[in-house]
Parts: sequence; structure tokens; C-alpha cells
Amino acid sequence: MKKLIKNWYLIVAAGIFLFAALVLLGAGESSIISVHDNLDLFIAQFQMLKNTDSFFAHGVDVPFLGGISRDNLPSEFSLYTMLFFLMPSYYAYVTGYLFKIVIGLGSALLLAKDFCGEGYQKYRPLAWMTGLAYGILNVFPAFGIPFASIPLIVYLVRRLYRKPSFKWYAAVFFYPLLSYFSYFGLFILGYMVISLLWLWVRDKKCPLGILFGIMTLAAGCIVFEYRLFGVMLLGEEETIRSTMEAGSFGAGEIVKTITEVFTRGMFHAESVHTRLVLPVCLLYFLFLNISYLKNKNFKGIFHDTFNLLMLVLIFNSIVYGIYYWEPFRKIVETICPPLTGWQFNRTVFFSPFAWYGAFFLVLKRLYDREGKSAFFFAAFKKVSAGEGTLWRYLANVLAVAAVFVILLSGTRYNDLYYTCRAKAYELLKGKQSNDLSYEEFYSVSLFKQAKEELGYEGQWSAAYGFHPAVLEYNGIATLDGYLGFYGQDYKEDFRKIIAPALLRVPESREYFDTWGARAYLYSGSELSIVAAVRDYQVADHDIYVDVEAFKALGGEYIFSRIELSNGEAVGLDLTGTYREENSPYTLYVYSCK
Repeated sequence: MKKLIKNWYLIVAAGIFLFAALVLLGAGESSIISVHDNLDLFIAQFQMLKNTDSFFAHGVDVPFLGGISRDNLPSEFSLYTMLFFLMPSYYAYVTGYLFKIVIGLGSALLLAKDFCGEGYQKYRPLAWMTGLAYGILNVFPAFGIPFASIPLIVYLVRRLYRKPSFKWYAAVFFYPLLSYFSYFGLFILGYMVISLLWLWVRDKKCPLGILFGIMTLAAGCIVFEYRLFGVMLLGEEETIRSTMEAGSFGAGEIVKTITEVFTRGMFHAESVHTRLVLPVCLLYFLFLNISYLKNKNFKGIFHDTFNLLMLVLIFNSIVYGIYYWEPFRKIVETICPPLTGWQFNRTVFFSPFAWYGAFFLVLKRLYDREGKSAFFFAAFKKVSAGEGTLWRYLANVLAVAAVFVILLSGTRYNDLYYTCRAKAYELLKGKQSNDLSYEEFYSVSLFKQAKEELGYEGQWSAAYGFHPAVLEYNGIATLDGYLGFYGQDYKEDFRKIIAPALLRVPESREYFDTWGARAYLYSGSELSIVAAVRDYQVADHDIYVDVEAFKALGGEYIFSRIELSNGEAVGLDLTGTYREENSPYTLYVYSCK
């Protein structure tokens, strides 16, 4: 029993991991999985690659957005992509989620052990709990593993700086298997360059280990993401990146954005730090630096690792806000034209790691009772028992609390939370929740039935009332789709199809013209008619499309969740209506006259 109590953190970590695995694997495709930038994007694209046997193919087009190069989709030489090649899509998704936890926790433990040195054993509970907290963060699912692996690359860079060897260079070379260049790799290289220059000045000699590490990582990125580099550097086609507009904020809006990102984060990188981690870190920041000032230790302020992490968080937040200052963005695009439309404010993706790294340092120092002379700690001084026992209890409670704050937060990508909530709702209310499950969202049986009755043989189609990803997942070629990198000419051709709807709704027109990644059939009266809900209702049953433009791109079918009231008037015939017991959709299929 004493051994179990001593290793409580192992039990907590194993329990949470097993609970997540049992829920998501046990519930299977009846789980509630986030749709935004997930089921409507990468999951469907991976299934499409599987349907067309295109994971490793070259010189081929894939059947969405009128047919685009396979090279525009994620590389096959990525751990996450490989999961979808090897496993059924749902189980690949859950495995990726579980891998994210393991990689996040394992990477954090490696870094904590390296950082703490011989004293690591003392801090193991903290390392496990803060590492677990970082691993279970509900960030952008398709890039959960790249998020989770950030501590690993920091660890590898530290090893290269101290004692470079072939095994560390090999690890850095293969690191891109866990990462993604345009979201993380380019920024990691940038941070490495900054650390190279800083250490060169500090040590008065070039840190050759990091210099060669930069070259090695760059080489690995090129090798494992050769498709991306080929499209970015060798492609001659003008893409929608050239017409994307990020907007231009005024000074007040930029300051507000910087503040919001620092205090709340952003939805692709939700670190859930606002409720616990942020107050703890800000309080410690205040009292730590008051202590330095009282002791007139000004040098300590600038050499403290905790302060450095806070500086990184401020830097990332400022870059995120400055991105929306158009003159600055134009300078970046002028200096490096290939970066036109590229979101360099993704430095914010590194903020979750910085927040939990700073949190670990605070708790570590509670263990050590550092800063005990500061008045923040005075209240505990008289009741502290023995070797700082009360301090350790406090640190452990805070670490465990951080884990449960994340688990119980209803953030956008918290699939575990929403699945548990939906199952509880079913048990208590005796009916299904309004959210669609993974199985219901894609409704494979329904679309299989429709394809068989239509005699479908790859004709170009489009979706109305639901995401084109549903068609892509079910092996239906689409003229519409969701991708942040495709031809500008195709965007203009597709715009002709949806021009009648865009003319009626200025917000949709601006959304498509200034971004265009979602090439959808838009409503002519509502901002959105796409919703993954059971009680689906729309006010307007008319469709506003140019059917002749649709036919000019080869379009033949429109798969609709809405029974159209003006189908015949715009040149569409209702070919079939389809229902299936386990699907929430009533599917109306229209063909061009």
C-alpha cells in the first residue's frame, strides 16, 4: 500500500489514459468527435486517399475540388498519416489521440529529467502530472502529435548543445515524422537560430552542435515533407494564397488581440491556462521579481528561466497580434514572396508548451521552497512541516488540479468530454444528444445505398446542407471542398457556381473572396446552413446556384440535406430520396437537366 501511495502519480496517469482509451474505443464510432477543422477536413481527406489508393502515389490527382494534386495533401512520411494508411479511419483517429498523450508525457519526462539533472527523482510526481496535463491538451487534432512532441525537440537541442553525437543528430533528422513543417518546423528552425545567436554571444564561441542540428533538421523536413516543398518552391500555379486577406486591425484591436491570446490562447492551441495555470504563473512572476528587486539582484531577473518562458509567451502573443497589422505583413511577403498568405502568427502554437513549462517551474520551486523570504510564502512558513512537506502537497494538488481542469473543460476539441456527456445524456434522458456521432456524421451505409441506386461511377458532385467532406469520405468526387492551398483559377471558376448566393449575402461573399479555403455551396439567405446536429432546420429551402457553371466544371449531382423548393426552376431534377435507420440525414439527390 505504501508503494502505491508513493507512486500515486503513476496511478493517476495510467487511470486517465485507460479511461480515455476505454471510452473512445468502447464507444467506437458512436463517439462525439469534433467537426471543425477535423471531420470536415483531414479525416475525410485521409479516407479519400485510402479510397483511391493514393497515399504513396505520384503524379495523380485526388477527386475533390475538381481534382487537385496528391502533393497538396499531407505527406505519407508522417506518423499521423501512417496511422490512417494502416488502420480504419476512426481507430486511426483514436490511436493518434492516445499517441499524442504518450508522446506529450514521454517528451515532457525526458526534458524534465534533463533539466533537473541528478535531482530529477525528487520532482518525478510534478514531471508526470504536468507532462500528463500537456499531453491531454485538446489542441488541433490533426497536429496533436506535433504539439505533443515540442518538448522532445527542445530536449534534443539541449543534448546537441551539451554533447553532440550521431544518435542525437539522427533523432533530429527523423523528428519531422512527428511534426509538420508549415505549422511547426519552420518556427522550430527559427527558434533554433535565435538560440544559436544568443548562445554564441553568451559563450563567445559558435555552438556548433546547434548549428549542425539546424542543418540536420532542415534536411529532415525536406526529405519527409518533399511534397510540400515541391509544391511551395517548384510549383508555378498561382494559388488562393495570393488573394487571401487576413484583415487589417487598428492599434486598439491589435492590443486587444494580443491580450486575449495571452490570457485565453486560441482555439487551435487551447492550453486551458486561464483558470489555474495563468493565475499561478502571474502571481509567481510578480513575487519572484519583487524578491529580485528587494535583493537588488537585477541580473537574476534577466537570467531566470521562468522569466524567459514568460517572455516567450509575450513574444508569441505580440506576433499573433502584429500579424493583423497589414503593413508589417506586407514587409514579410515582400522579403519572401513564397510566404504570401502564410500565417506567421502560428508562433502561438508554442505557447501551450511555454505555459506548462512555466507552471512546472513554479511547482518545482514550491518543492524547493525557493523564494521563502517573499511575503507570498510567509503565511505557510509557520505551519510548514519537516522537509517542506506542505509545500509539496500544495504543488501536487495544483498539478493534479491542472489535469482535471483540462479533462473537464468543454473546449472545442475535447472529444472525451463530449462523448461522456452524450452517453450520460442518453442514460439520463433516454434519447440521443443533438450532436452527431462520428458514424452519423459520415453515414456510410446511407451513401452506399444512394450510390448503388444511382449507379454512381465517379461523377463530379457537390454537397448542400452538409460538409463536402461527407461525400469525400464516402468515395464521391466533389467539385467543392475545404483546403487552404489550391489553384486561384479554380477558385474563380467555382465562384461562378455560387455567385447567385454570394450576391445575396455580403458576409458570405467577403468570406469566400478574401479567404476561399471553404469552396462550398452557400445559402442565399443564411450565413451558414452546414450544421452537424440532429434537429437540422433551415428557413429557406431555395438553392442559389448557377447550374450551367456547375455543369461547365463537369458537375452532375448535388447531394442535399435540404429538399429544394426551387430545384426545377434552377435546372435540377430530384433523382432520389434516401433514408437509413441509423442516419440522421434525409438525403435528396439532384441531377442537372
